Amino acid sequence: MSGAGTIPGLTPGLMIAAPASGEGKTTVMLGLLRALTGRGMVVQPFKSGPDYIDPAFHRAACGRRSFNLDGWAMDGGTIDAIVREAAGADIILAEGSMGLFDGVASPGATGNGASADIARRMGWPVVLVLDVSGQAQSAAATALGFKLLDSGISLAGVVLNRVASPRHERLVRAGLDAVGIPVLGALPRRGDLALPERHLGLVQAVEHPALDAAIADYAALLRDHADLDAICRAAAASGQALSPNLACLPPPPAQRIAIARDAAFSFVYPHVLEAWRRAGAELQPFSPLADEAPAGNADMIWLPGGYPELHAGTIAAATTFLEGLRSHAATRPVHGECGGYMVLGEALIDKAGESHRMAGLLGLVTSHAQRKMHLGYRQAELLAPIAGMATGTRLRGHEFHYSTVTRQTDAPLARVTDADGALVAETGSRRGMVTGSYFHMIAREQSGAAA
Repeated sequence: MSGAGTIPGLTPGLMIAAPASGEGKTTVMLGLLRALTGRGMVVQPFKSGPDYIDPAFHRAACGRRSFNLDGWAMDGGTIDAIVREAAGADIILAEGSMGLFDGVASPGATGNGASADIARRMGWPVVLVLDVSGQAQSAAATALGFKLLDSGISLAGVVLNRVASPRHERLVRAGLDAVGIPVLGALPRRGDLALPERHLGLVQAVEHPALDAAIADYAALLRDHADLDAICRAAAASGQALSPNLACLPPPPAQRIAIARDAAFSFVYPHVLEAWRRAGAELQPFSPLADEAPAGNADMIWLPGGYPELHAGTIAAATTFLEGLRSHAATRPVHGECGGYMVLGEALIDKAGESHRMAGLLGLVTSHAQRKMHLGYRQAELLAPIAGMATGTRLRGHEFHYSTVTRQTDAPLARVTDADGALVAETGSRRGMVTGSYFHMIAREQSGAAA
């Protein structure tokens, strides 16, 4: 990621968005990524908002790392620095989250977390994916509302999804023609193209049984039923000079970081890892599921979030991993985020009610048998250091889990509030050199910024 400076000649981009979740954004995004890559284009993907799953699918579709952009958690310079990763690409495609204008009530660093924040800042026109099942000319009213609601956003056109028949398509197109909104594609209803899901969203890319074939099907759908040339022509570069600034990215917490990376520990943001690398940190991946111990020369261990509850028995039996973790924690720092936090505790209770012994480095017991969704942006002020991140550091991030804390006996790690500034109960824990929290870190607040 680039440091300070102005970027001339930015790569043109588009925001792939929708009125709501479930309208087909991911199908269109993955299909476009693969179809345009198949034309010989270099396509840079991004994802709006806090999401670990979609960027991995993006990379599988086009071969380039996908980065998250977040108007609530990131200041403008951080967004600009991450967008600089598109250098050398022919086109940018950014996938929105939820509905285009959906965000939180209270503004954050540069916006309220809506995909519209990013489209507006970058000047990327919006391709609106519309699920037209159950309607015809009325779809034009929805599209027109999205075109007129915010004058700072340009609507390039719509891709119709789940079209029932040629007659249905003609009726929908008639309504859109009447209000002057281009139709960039009309995708027929295909029930066989849905991706598998689980309680935290889509199944991870590494777990998909036939991911490449599925993406190839999406690409064929877009090639056959969308105007790829018109979509490419609609892309536009930012209308403003950007000033990248990495000051608000979290600094590396140590020089040599042993980081768990496998199907149980995969939720870590690419922009965070890239910032650590470029600041000089050495990342040492290892797999707890393969019963690998962290590197003996690591300065700290970082356990990301993921799905440890699906692998709790395997983790509990991974004696080489657990013994290495405990040995390291006696003299050097260990930190866990969300799923990693649960593994640092005494026990993890799976959804069937079976208790699995974990590392026992924190006085924490978590349960998936007592399910409750915890979701939203978070601000955290550290009450103790996380390795090289000092006490008092203010971070922006999010929380998303269904597990419940049934016992927590250690001191809190942070003062944590939601997007509106209300205190939340999930403060994290600290004991000795071990720290953990449900909080997923996205960016750091500048000194003096309001918590």
